[in-house]
Amino acid sequence: MAKDALGWRRKFAVVAPSTNTIVQPDMEAFRPDGVTNHFGRIHVPNMKVSNDADFVALVDAIGATLNAAVDRCMTCEPDYLIMGMSALMFWDGRAASEKRMQELADYCGVGVSAGSFACEAALNTTGAKRIAVISPYFPVSDKNVTRFFQDCGFDVAKFRGLKCPSPVAIAQVQPDTLRAIVDEMDDDSIDAFVQVGTNLSMVGLCRELEVAKGKPFVAINAATYWHALRANQINDQFTGHGPLFEKH
Repeated sequence: MAKDALGWRRKFAVVAPSTNTIVQPDMEAFRPDGVTNHFGRIHVPNMKVSNDADFVALVDAIGATLNAAVDRCMTCEPDYLIMGMSALMFWDGRAASEKRMQELADYCGVGVSAGSFACEAALNTTGAKRIAVISPYFPVSDKNVTRFFQDCGFDVAKFRGLKCPSPVAIAQVQPDTLRAIVDEMDDDSIDAFVQVGTNLSMVGLCRELEVAKGKPFVAINAATYWHALRANQINDQFTGHGPLFEKH
């Protein structure tokens, strides 16, 4: 079969909410030569989110138009699909999320990487068991994230949900705010930190904090792209994006 002139190794479709401004630049930065990213926007209004019910409505809105975004992406004949949104792929625990991801793979006809399972895989490379989690979500979603990681065998020792008031507001959380939260949460009982929510910008900060704190920091966008590369037998090792990309 003829190869794409730029995506001669792999063409990745990446779907993300239309309100998300972080995942696309993050994943472009991770892209090695011969791999191309092709973004599909899941239409989501910048809904006000002030409580759990509002957050569930947001997740429902994303789920309602997910397949339409996937359909648009599939017209470029990608080799693989990356989920650039994460709340839906934590919902109701690991078994339900695995079923949801398999249904999506069956629907689009290619393999799928999702942030929830990518974070699990990334944590499994570190040997960490007691984790601290940072999310931009509301408690209803944080409970689902906690359940997912517990289903994976991790002890969620600490959790901080930021309760961001809208999808766009997630991307407006600044590094100093996140750094202060990590300082508050960190102690000897924590083996590793995990950041969820693909519109929360923590990739660069996690690299900084991993060095400063001397323990693993898993940023969901980095974990997801690493997972997609490795799932496609792209084992390039490169510096500048954290330890995951320096391992097979």
